[in-house]
Amino acid sequence: MQRKAYVPGTAALLAALLAGCTSGSGGGHPTDDANPGDAGRATVAAQPGKYRTLPEPCGAVDRGTLDGMLPGIRRITDPDQRSKAYKGEATLTYDTDRKVGCRWKVESADAGDRLSVDFERVVSYDNSVSDDDQAQKLFQEKEADADLPEPSGGSATAAPSSTAPAPTPAAGGSGSASPSGSASPGAAPADLQPRALTDLGDEAYLDDRLSTTGSTAEQRTVTVVFRTSNVVVTIQYEEQPMAAGMVPDSKEMQDRARDLASQLADTLAG
Repeated sequence: MQRKAYVPGTAALLAALLAGCTSGSGGGHPTDDANPGDAGRATVAAQPGKYRTLPEPCGAVDRGTLDGMLPGIRRITDPDQRSKAYKGEATLTYDTDRKVGCRWKVESADAGDRLSVDFERVVSYDNSVSDDDQAQKLFQEKEADADLPEPSGGSATAAPSSTAPAPTPAAGGSGSASPSGSASPGAAPADLQPRALTDLGDEAYLDDRLSTTGSTAEQRTVTVVFRTSNVVVTIQYEEQPMAAGMVPDSKEMQDRARDLASQLADTLAG
């Protein structure tokens, strides 16, 4: 009988001890707080990017677009050479899931034209930084390197790197590789200056540079870079007329490059 009386007392003592431990745990014991904090951090892990693969670059530009951007391609008389010119040359890369590109080059009696298209799929290896944010950082680095002029309300002198001529039709008709080239140098209109683009991808910019190679030849390079989610696309379009004093038309080249950029953006979206 005494033993039966002792057991309930022991149970009561254990209950009191347990209650004390429970009430003490509300004081913010470090080990108790660690788990909720870890769980909270896990819920904010950065999301992966939208794109897991990239398009085949040499097949991303159709023949009609190549005809417009590389006019001399249709003048190649040898069928094998013309077919090779349309196919382009893939850029050497060691990881086609991350970076791919293609190059086209056509020389004619009127001009030499070059086109390159590069796709880069950005992956963040930092669990706190999303693929999109990492791609945005890459895009902003490219934009900073381009050193675009600040918007200046229409001043044609805002872009010292681009002394583009105002569009002036040239003699010779539509058969030339640079049908609207100009032999009269001058400053580009404000709307043709290097600038950010607001109607392409998540963010985009256009650069336009005119350089002299050798004694008289003027080469224009138009670059369009845009980002869609975690993919950054770079288009570089170059033209150098063969005739001395001729300057590739800025508007024409910009329009062609922007049209291609829109097509590639649609391809990614689809």
